[in-house]
Amino acid sequence: MRRAARPRRALSSRAALLRLTPVSLALLGALAHAQSTNRATSSVSANAASEATLAPVFVTANPLGDADLISPATALDGDALTLRAANSIGETLNGLPGVSTTTYGPMVGRPIIRGMDGDRIRVLQNGVAAWDASSLSYDHAVPQDPLTVERVEIVRGPAALLYGGNAIGGVVNTIDNRIPREPIQGVTGAVDASYGGANDARAGAAQVEAGNGQFAFHVDAFDRDTSDERIPGYAHSTRQRALDGAHASEAYGSIPNSDGRWHGGAVGTSYTWADGYAGVSYNGYQSDYGSVAEDDVRLRMHQDHVAVASEVRNLRGPFSQLKFDFGYTDYEHREIDNGTVGTTFRNHGYEARLEARHKKIGPFEGAIGVQVSQNTFSALGDEALVPTTQTTNVALFGLEEWNLTPALKLSLGARYEHVKLDPTPNGNEKFASAQGRDFNAGSLSAGALYKLTPAWSVAGNVAYTERAPTFYELYANGPHDATGQYLIGNPDAQKEKAMSGDLSLRFERGPNKASAGVFYSRFRNYLTEYNTGRLVNDDDEVVPAGTDGALNEAVYRGVRAEFYGVEIDSKWRVFEKGAHRVDVSFTADYTHARNVDTGAPLPRIAPLRATLAGDYGYGPFGARAELVHAWAQHRVPEDDLPTDGYTTLALILTYKFHVGSTNWLAYVRGDNLTNQDVRYASSVVRDIAPEGGRSVMVGLRTTF
Repeated sequence: MRRAARPRRALSSRAALLRLTPVSLALLGALAHAQSTNRATSSVSANAASEATLAPVFVTANPLGDADLISPATALDGDALTLRAANSIGETLNGLPGVSTTTYGPMVGRPIIRGMDGDRIRVLQNGVAAWDASSLSYDHAVPQDPLTVERVEIVRGPAALLYGGNAIGGVVNTIDNRIPREPIQGVTGAVDASYGGANDARAGAAQVEAGNGQFAFHVDAFDRDTSDERIPGYAHSTRQRALDGAHASEAYGSIPNSDGRWHGGAVGTSYTWADGYAGVSYNGYQSDYGSVAEDDVRLRMHQDHVAVASEVRNLRGPFSQLKFDFGYTDYEHREIDNGTVGTTFRNHGYEARLEARHKKIGPFEGAIGVQVSQNTFSALGDEALVPTTQTTNVALFGLEEWNLTPALKLSLGARYEHVKLDPTPNGNEKFASAQGRDFNAGSLSAGALYKLTPAWSVAGNVAYTERAPTFYELYANGPHDATGQYLIGNPDAQKEKAMSGDLSLRFERGPNKASAGVFYSRFRNYLTEYNTGRLVNDDDEVVPAGTDGALNEAVYRGVRAEFYGVEIDSKWRVFEKGAHRVDVSFTADYTHARNVDTGAPLPRIAPLRATLAGDYGYGPFGARAELVHAWAQHRVPEDDLPTDGYTTLALILTYKFHVGSTNWLAYVRGDNLTNQDVRYASSVVRDIAPEGGRSVMVGLRTTF
């Protein structure tokens, strides 16, 4: 997915800054910076943009490696990633145009793109799946550690169809260097430590890479501990407390059972040569964290992931480049209720993706590929939620581009996939009637980019997409204590079918960039989770309010639905004199989603949001101030509660210095300095677990 002539890794030298709290942006930057030592020189301070480096190639949106993307896409690396780094991948990306997040405590968050979540957003590692259970339920964390991520790429809307019908909303691809893709000469490393934040996070990480110019090796490890998250008031919202009743016990000042510990590491090696690389890696991840919905429920997660990757360039014959990625994952997590294992979730399987870029045929440049995956998911125990189900997917895809004139570029993409689901009851009578299903899904997209002037351009995309329902949308039938729900699937569910389009106006000149776009999607049979308003027990029997262990009954239902909205993203250099520089950025987005038949709003849609930020840089010093305002969200389904608006302020100060041959970065950051009661409308637990209150974090890192 990367063009033959790749940029140097100066960009990725700061890009390992993915996912600690927003205030620990420095912690991970040093780790990735170590990867570029002896290969590229770049600034590691949060304010010092490396403007001399080459522009990165966006590998996820376009396997042709074209810098002029038709698709609406965003990439985070270097300083941009530094300034957004958070505890979870969802929180890291939250606030980007069109992107919000699920939350389930401080360490759990999965991206939502244009109001779509779950199986409509593919979260990938190096272009392939690392199987987990995060799309099944909001309390399941994405098991990706923050150590060696070089870059995060987000593709929104129709352009994501090359990754399947379950990328109908978009793709989030994290790219790391656990399989080194370029030669490494000598030994480099990094050590980091930080403390603070709303949950008193104590974090440490280390990384070493070595090579002789052909063989390259990578080792990393990390460990983090957090306490319960501090909040500015009651854990339950005002509206929820009114429903709880006068005699309910209310948590105040912190969220009970929101603490956790995460640790893991990886080893990898590769052989590199002038026209490619080949390598293998292993990484392990373990976590133990609490469910904010149930004080006595803990989730213990373990994942092993083996990856193989290779790329060969400058080939003879019809294809100029081949790229292969393979990942095998063995994942398990146990939900432990008051010391007893209630449900054990397991997911193991593989995904392989082969892309071949063909040589130019007349005016056409393109790539074709095949993707194969198979995974087996099970939920075992007295509270089994779904039957053991094996899902097999085989797909063919392709993308062609045509530079019709110097100002006009056209693209056409297509994907055809066969999806087969085979459930096994395993003696559980609830699933005895579950039947296997087969689906054939096809998707087609077309796009155009027209340059009005050297600085101004217009881009548009249209697509028809089909998505096969997942095993949990088909077969769910059981209690899920960690979310306080009883989930019921729809075994007769049909494919989702959608027509989508987006149109954007873009400007780019020097350091100044801006884009404003609109999007629209209309679905047939949009499958989503609806609360029925009934309280039930573990056997799905109705119980009165106040009953211990009562669960909210939720069903998967297919409806006609439409999504439309606006996305704005801009950054302007407002002052530059000598070493002084000031940049101002503004982003905003709005998504409107409704049931077409009834006009009722769809659940968990983020409201209108806007962010105004200023960055100041002078030599080794840096500063950033960020003001975020989210409006209230009153467009919610009948059985949901609305959310209030909020305004938050964040500040960060950084200082970079050198001691001998080592590079150091010290920082201090304050988040939510207005100490707002922040409740994301996109969170299923927004009324019982808000985001963290005012916090400060300090950190120090060194690279050698």
